Amino acid sequence: MVGVLLPLPLAGAYDYKLPAGCNAARGALVAAPLGNRAVLGVVWGTAEGTVGDNRLKIAEPLEGAPALPAKLCDFVDWVADYTLNPPGAILAMALRSRGAFEPETMRIAYVRGPVTPPRMSAARQRALEVAADGLARSVSGLAEDANVSAAVVRGLIGADALVPTQLPEFPPFQMPDAAFAVPQLNGDQALAAQALRDAVAAKRFSAHLLDGVTGSGKTEVYFEAVAAALRQNRQVLILLPEIALTMQFLERFAARFGVRPAEWHSDLSQKERRRTYRAVMRGEARVIVGARSSLFLPFSDLGLVIVDEEHEQAFKQQDGAIYHARDMAVVRARIEDCPVVLASATPSLESFVNATSGRYAHLKLASRHGVAEMPSVQLIDLRHERDPVDAEHKAQWLSPPLRAALERTLGAGEQAMLFLNRRGYAPLTLCEACGHKFTCPHCSAWLVEHKYKRRLACHQCGYEMAMPTECPQCHESGTLIACGPGVERVAEEFAAFFPQVRYGIASSDTLVHTGPGEMQGPLKLFARGEIDVLIGTQIVAKGHHFPQLTLVGVVDADLGGSDGDLRARERTFQLLHQVSGRAGRAEKPGLVLLQTRNPDDAVMQALARGDRDGFYEQERQFREAAAAPPFGRLVALVISGHDGEAVRAIARQLGKSAPPARDVKVWGPTPAFYALLRGQTRERLLVQAAKGVDVQAYLKAWLAAVKTPAAVRVAVDVDPVSFF
Repeated sequence: MVGVLLPLPLAGAYDYKLPAGCNAARGALVAAPLGNRAVLGVVWGTAEGTVGDNRLKIAEPLEGAPALPAKLCDFVDWVADYTLNPPGAILAMALRSRGAFEPETMRIAYVRGPVTPPRMSAARQRALEVAADGLARSVSGLAEDANVSAAVVRGLIGADALVPTQLPEFPPFQMPDAAFAVPQLNGDQALAAQALRDAVAAKRFSAHLLDGVTGSGKTEVYFEAVAAALRQNRQVLILLPEIALTMQFLERFAARFGVRPAEWHSDLSQKERRRTYRAVMRGEARVIVGARSSLFLPFSDLGLVIVDEEHEQAFKQQDGAIYHARDMAVVRARIEDCPVVLASATPSLESFVNATSGRYAHLKLASRHGVAEMPSVQLIDLRHERDPVDAEHKAQWLSPPLRAALERTLGAGEQAMLFLNRRGYAPLTLCEACGHKFTCPHCSAWLVEHKYKRRLACHQCGYEMAMPTECPQCHESGTLIACGPGVERVAEEFAAFFPQVRYGIASSDTLVHTGPGEMQGPLKLFARGEIDVLIGTQIVAKGHHFPQLTLVGVVDADLGGSDGDLRARERTFQLLHQVSGRAGRAEKPGLVLLQTRNPDDAVMQALARGDRDGFYEQERQFREAAAAPPFGRLVALVISGHDGEAVRAIARQLGKSAPPARDVKVWGPTPAFYALLRGQTRERLLVQAAKGVDVQAYLKAWLAAVKTPAAVRVAVDVDPVSFF
């Protein structure tokens, strides 16, 4: 008898029998009967023995005896225990490609045969000359390589000049070459790279914060650690926060190692997922670049984990099983007994404190690579900047100093970037006759106007409607006005002032609708110098290198600086510092202009002085005084459901039944920031505990005492990073 864990949100493993004479170790994949169907499951350990042998069903091992690595099974258990998710829900993330465990199908290809046809044409001659290299090709592949029609190839097959052979379903991944294009590193880079090479050579767990200013060459440094792992024939996982960053990264990787790495993210087809999953499990895919879900791939010999832009909030999964990929990457590396590298120009305060306290090795890159210098950052006080009364165009969003800087930059033949972290044309549309505001029917959120598509859209649930011609409440026409700017509105104003200038808009709306490849359109045009000004959201703030970009204008530096949670200031600083870092990355100096109505704010002053560490120290003191992370623990409970009264009742019951405990405070319940989201009412409670408190044990005891109806969901968010 064995315990079999199913990839379902169940409490634990179920007892099954194995076929007579069959043994299966932890991790073995089986087909387990569940009701009237067979479910893919994993042998998790010994059976509990609570069900008699005569009542147990038989779990059949899969053909070929595929198995998940034991360390991946340990990782699944750890994540489940820490996040208070059912282990089956975590296992489901490790079984994202069920087809990878099915018998591999073979494909037919053709090689040069022993016969030369009596009738030879020039096209046949070319095809046979290409086939003479002995490589097996498909009909279409040989036709393309020889520049002949498929009919010519089929004729040669019929004449036995080409003979069939079987090949695996997928071609193998090409092996990256550690010595393909070794870069010249400066002093700081060389020291950091050697430290990482030594860590890889040690083949044991260690954590490193690669802390370098924007443009300092952090990627080149951790590529040296990748090269060291490749020389050991071990696998490497590189986590990126967004798939929109993947395209440019793949090109950089290929330039260093000669080939592109394997990819793992949501934009892959099922066929591509099957190919990559199998290659990772067999150790054939040596370097995997992926989003947070790649943490759960079945690595056979993981030798290095890298988390790039480790501060990014996108590493937190908010739906389904809630977890933070950065933190779980450290755990995976510890279980695999290999080094982990966290890289950022603006580390999370948690990682910064871990590094400065000695828990992580702190590798610093204090200057930009080559001759480039950090840009000058200046504040524009919008309280005192007004357009002249007789101006031809009255600006709303681009102040006179920013427009003057744009004129100088463009006149010098250089490039500029305008940044506003708000998609669409305007965040709110209202009727100036009756005051009606357009809100989402499924969420407590405004509908955002997208002028180019003539649509109003909810950025929380995706609801859309056509732009109305009259107010639905008072039925007046011509009274609807756009309130506030989005990037489309900034672009409209820019075009009015600079009608001859080439510009492009980069926003994640393009990514949502057309995929990461299309997202690269305006970014590639900007990199090639085919447009002069890039107007974008946070998608332009990180991971990009534009040598001719010398001016960055932040349209609203105050946006997001006071949204009511303890990380608001940290996130604002990180985002503005990252977008500022796009300027002056080559020979020409860079200038960053921050438009603000709060120039005396600590975030603005730290950015203007270039005093990142001073800002971090101030934040550290604030968090420590408040016993907030990383000096204390937080756990959020989000209660949601379509029945608002039932949700509120359970939330009140949870609030009243919270067990008293030393060093634990429970706040709430209170309506969530989005009290209605995707049609569901939402309430929140927040648990604050001292650093040494076992909050998981506290929560298990608390939640077990409250019976929750099936129509109400209680989601546990350990270490929340946002409070929506």
